[in-house]
Amino acid sequence: MKLIIPIKQVPETGNVKMDENTGTMIREGVESIINPLDLYAIELGIRIKEKFGGEITVISMGPQKAIEAIKEAIAMGCDNGILLSDKRFGGADTWATSYTLSKAIKKIGNFDLIICGERATDGDTGQVGPGIASFLDLPLSTFTSEITYMDEKMMHVKRLVEGGYELLELPLPSLLTVVKEISDPRLPTLHGKQKAKKVEIPIWGPEDIDAELDNIGLKGSPTRVVKTFHPQVSRNGEKYVTRDLESIEKAIEKLINLFKDKQVI
Repeated sequence: MKLIIPIKQVPETGNVKMDENTGTMIREGVESIINPLDLYAIELGIRIKEKFGGEITVISMGPQKAIEAIKEAIAMGCDNGILLSDKRFGGADTWATSYTLSKAIKKIGNFDLIICGERATDGDTGQVGPGIASFLDLPLSTFTSEITYMDEKMMHVKRLVEGGYELLELPLPSLLTVVKEISDPRLPTLHGKQKAKKVEIPIWGPEDIDAELDNIGLKGSPTRVVKTFHPQVSRNGEKYVTRDLESIEKAIEKLINLFKDKQVI
């Protein structure tokens, strides 16, 4: 069985800066990790490979340092990886990202299942997985929490929805986006790290995947950020200092009057 797992490298810190001119995130100089929700997709793929055999290819789009994320996935148990890296890919929104990844997957070809994390923690949209399925015209299950049955032609899955679960039957090839319930990610092994160190990760540009330049990067992104700014947080309050019974009674009286003014009591 041939599996493809798109992953993303995201900032490890919450101290993220935005480019006010382009409205995109500044990633240079920020420590990065594999998107935590992609780890569940990786673990599921490894379990499927352990049961049915086959091969797992990890793909990612980003700067060349994203090779570190791909090699970490290989150290966990994936087989190989491909990085999509070119300045022309920069600034892509979810539509352009989905298009670019789908073109790479078409070039890889001959796959049985694509597994994506539910969403990326830096964008929090959950749109790239469904976008890939749309470009490739694939059956899709989002918020997948369990595979209850699987063979080489089809699968049964549980899909987490508000108020319960949906049970779906999907033919292969298909695409899943998965939630945390699907698996418990393993750690990279020493053998895996040794293997990852030796693996050469090919880097593809737009010409390698036959991508139309008008559909990639910032140029191909229909999303437009009109303005970015830092909100001003201000709190105006009154401090009551209580040192004895008399001051406590006065503070309580002020609080009661305040609640009455606010119609709380």
